[in-house]
Amino acid sequence: MFKCFYPDQYLDSTYQINFEQLYAKGFRGILFDIDNTLVPHGAPADERAKALFARLKELGFGYCFVSNNKKDRVEPFCEETGGCCVYKAGKPSPKGYQKAMELLGTERKNTLFIGDQLFTDIYGAKKAGLFCILVKPIHPKEEIQIVLKRYLEKIVLFFYQKQKKEGNS
Repeated sequence: MFKCFYPDQYLDSTYQINFEQLYAKGFRGILFDIDNTLVPHGAPADERAKALFARLKELGFGYCFVSNNKKDRVEPFCEETGGCCVYKAGKPSPKGYQKAMELLGTERKNTLFIGDQLFTDIYGAKKAGLFCILVKPIHPKEEIQIVLKRYLEKIVLFFYQKQKKEGNS
């Protein structure tokens, strides 16, 4: 019933992901949400984020930020960390993800997505046919519409984790 919202992986933090392993599996492009995935909502790129993107470049990854935020939020973050961006992406529509893959020159089979919200980030990535990783939000302070969605996410995650424990993934 909720499988269209289930991530391929669910981790505590973007900064725990084994990117070397993903590269070895053939992934070459990474699409990222920004707010609460990489930094707290509205925050600029911090040293940890900048170090992550330097490491990803060194590994050989291309990356693109896919955000529903406006240009004035997304472009400065992109400029601080390199890569490319799609702002006002319209997630969960797959169009923003597809545009990001075009910018990177990657395809579904070698691109993955990382985000913190099930109903926009993960659902959209699934609709775009991407491998996707859900991470826990970095900071509890969020906009009211996101706070409300988090209650529904808890229900979906309950069933996702139950299924994982039962080995029916």
